[in-house]
Amino acid sequence: MGITPKEGNVFPTLDKKWMQLALKQARLAQKINEVPVGAVLVQNNQLIETAHNQPINNNDPTAHAEIQLLRKAGTKLNNYRMPNTTLYVTLEPCTMCLGAMMHARIETIVFGAFDKKTGVCGSCQDLSSNKCLNHSIKIKSGVLERKSEAKRS
Repeated sequence: MGITPKEGNVFPTLDKKWMQLALKQARLAQKINEVPVGAVLVQNNQLIETAHNQPINNNDPTAHAEIQLLRKAGTKLNNYRMPNTTLYVTLEPCTMCLGAMMHARIETIVFGAFDKKTGVCGSCQDLSSNKCLNHSIKIKSGVLERKSEAKRS
């Protein structure tokens, strides 16, 4: 189900805008010696919440940017379900994060860099299109990919 742009395609301005904010969150993670991954949740073109990686500082292997984001957004929205939302993240989600996004009923995931080690939205596997799951998520990949990759270098 992944949507990968062909060379020369232009992403919508809004995707770039929200990914820039996710990149800002990645820089915050980098400043505290975390893997530089940032995430943003948007609904109806309104910012819901932002977060960045914190597993090292929190001594918590589940404290990926996406999980941190879902926890904060759930508290803010007073609901663990987040339909009609778009989650922007600088790095392709792993299995844990994709599973949490499925449970949250995220509508669309937009990510920057591909993760050839643990990415499950097209790199290592494509769990996003698995017919055995009870929710389907739209995937857009490669938004500000070079800038997202640069954060990891």
